Amino acid sequence: MASRRKARILAFQALYAWDASGVAVRELLDFSWLDEEKRASLEEELKVFARLLIAGTVENVAEIDHAIQAHLQNWSFERLKRVDLAILRMSAYSLLFQRDIPPQITIDEAIEIAKEYGSEDSYRFINGVLDGIWKSAGSH
Repeated sequence: MASRRKARILAFQALYAWDASGVAVRELLDFSWLDEEKRASLEEELKVFARLLIAGTVENVAEIDHAIQAHLQNWSFERLKRVDLAILRMSAYSLLFQRDIPPQITIDEAIEIAKEYGSEDSYRFINGVLDGIWKSAGSH
């Protein structure tokens, strides 16, 4: 399970880099944006899960962003911090497209990553948005 958390963190970092500096998807998926030592230490299972999250999120970003926008209350999409957006996108992808992963695990992992990498209130905000996406995704 710890490797899934590491894979989510890796995917979140890749999606942040993609959004912030336009790193090519191919580079994201081969992890060339990491230093060589870190890249060499990645377990294969971790890379496979991270690639799935990265590729799936980028492939479905329009639908994911629409779902996020639909659950922003008194907040505009443009005002989202990039860290929060990367966590939201990755987690919304899981909620919408990875039906084999329990939604509560996805949300709990997003909250933990937000506590570590986001601002002080990021985790509450992310919890609220993802809870809304989960509830509406479950209804269809």
